[in-house]
Amino acid sequence: MKTCRTLLLTCLLLLPTLAFAQNFPTKPIKLIVPFPAGGPNDIIARVIGHRMSELSGQPVLIDNRAGQGGVLGTDAVSKAAPDGYTIAISSAGALAISPSMEKVAYDTLTDLTPVTLVATVPEMLVVATNVPAKDIGELIALAKSQPGRLNFASSGPGSLPHLAGELFKLTAKIDIVHVPYRGAAPAVNDLLGQQVQMTFLDLPVLLPQVKAGALRPIAIGSAARAPTAPDVPALSEAGFPDLRVENWYGMVAPKGTPNEIVAALHALATKAMADPAVKEKLAAQGATLVGDEPGHFRAFIADETKKWAKVIKDAGVETAK
Repeated sequence: MKTCRTLLLTCLLLLPTLAFAQNFPTKPIKLIVPFPAGGPNDIIARVIGHRMSELSGQPVLIDNRAGQGGVLGTDAVSKAAPDGYTIAISSAGALAISPSMEKVAYDTLTDLTPVTLVATVPEMLVVATNVPAKDIGELIALAKSQPGRLNFASSGPGSLPHLAGELFKLTAKIDIVHVPYRGAAPAVNDLLGQQVQMTFLDLPVLLPQVKAGALRPIAIGSAARAPTAPDVPALSEAGFPDLRVENWYGMVAPKGTPNEIVAALHALATKAMADPAVKEKLAAQGATLVGDEPGHFRAFIADETKKWAKVIKDAGVETAK
């Protein structure tokens, strides 16, 4: 009898939360983008947020909180009320790399609640047109013949392009020099000017220059070829299955967000991602939509954190921790 009363009391206590989840959302959702407007993270968030708004009947308001490579906006989510009305679509850098590179005010897996992995965007390895290498084998042979002479550009110290280059060095056992820039644009400009020899950057950033013949593509860092660049081989094809380098974007909520609200957010986001128009718009950006379960996304973040922490350690990358 006592057990029945306890069970009844538990159900009664859960009723308000369940009812809230069924009606969610009942007001505008703030979707924080931890980067400036116009970039890949912003475009992905706006396309998905717009469809979420249409499906839910409530506005999804984009809030760009740029700074510290995505850390500031991600931290803002970790400190928000856990009611599902402040969420973020953040990146691999802020969620899995920055905690190993610098002191951040949040722990990704304890101060945030993973909702879903939204999309992946492969990194493309390209070289300047004056580099006499047509494929990955020739590029590695060239680097080994001139230790310390070739260099690679990145969008900044500790960025995914930087660590992609370090992973390339470790995997291919070559000595190439890192040249950091303050963003992708100046890195590409100097690559076009042949001041640097190669770079890993998000495929959509490099594709226009590749199609124009201004940069030579070497390989794609995803498991398979990209639909937007079908003639460029994946690194796995070239005998480097462990050299997988993809940027990714995931939806997170504050810690303590009730499971029912996380489930409602997940259902809304994945339904938006399943829309053919959304898929088409983001495919044009080189993004592959995912939409996994919260538990899988949590495990994915943990794996990515371990992967890049090992690269940082093994490559001797200087950190600010």
